[in-house]
Amino acid sequence: MNEYVIYADSSCDTPDELLDKWGVKRIEHTFRFTDSPEIYNNSDMTPHEFYEELRAGRDAKTSAINPDIYKEYFEAELKEGRDVMYLSFSSGLSTTYNCARVAAAELAETYPDNKVVVADSLCASTGYGMMLRLMLDFIEAGHTLEEARDFVDGKKRHICSWFTVGDLNYLKRSGRVSGVAAFVGTALGIKPVLHMDNDGHLVSVSNVKSKKKAIASIVEAFGELVEDINEGPYYLCHSDCPEDAEALGAALHEAYGIEIELTGEIGPVIGSHCGPGTFAVFFIGKER
Repeated sequence: MNEYVIYADSSCDTPDELLDKWGVKRIEHTFRFTDSPEIYNNSDMTPHEFYEELRAGRDAKTSAINPDIYKEYFEAELKEGRDVMYLSFSSGLSTTYNCARVAAAELAETYPDNKVVVADSLCASTGYGMMLRLMLDFIEAGHTLEEARDFVDGKKRHICSWFTVGDLNYLKRSGRVSGVAAFVGTALGIKPVLHMDNDGHLVSVSNVKSKKKAIASIVEAFGELVEDINEGPYYLCHSDCPEDAEALGAALHEAYGIEIELTGEIGPVIGSHCGPGTFAVFFIGKER
């Protein structure tokens, strides 16, 4: 196998120092506040600073990366004789995977001796980071980049993502729930329990009346779906509500004796769609 480089993007919500340790390069997705033309990426402000802006009433939106931007990232590596492996954000939530594939196909004509291999994680946030870690372990065990893509294709629908949000209106703005559901849910104090389905979409599973009941529902789902309670890894994430993530982790530990390996912060790119107060658990399940 040629010398290669691994790329992920900023939607994986994995600490930079950990990505650096893993040797993973980042493709920066961007966001902006709707009252300003200025463009930002996740490194331009801390998650807490971003969510404080949302709490103050500002709205944020993201922009997809087009194939030309992917070509710039990938071609810089190909010119140096390196192959590229890119694990993308879920194709069920973004066009990034398809745009990266377009870029890879165009570059294949110019650089026939090297390759760009693109895999769809069908995951988001720290669940995406978990799929990335599993893929890296597979490659480090001596497998080719094409074999790693096949590994991702076989594994991704076993990465379970279960979560709740602080405000349904953020999901409404990003098209995840209807306006009526968001209005009624907010008025009644409903806490939705959601997960990611086999197509990488966010799906509402149930509605409960409190954060405590949402945690209980997630803990119950974990017990029903987890593939091997003794294996892991187990990841959490949150959008500026560390105490909620800690409560979920504690409930999982009390129920099943598991230890959380990583708790990630949801950065502004993902946070533009879910808002503050979101927390989630990610694990390998028998199914999603």
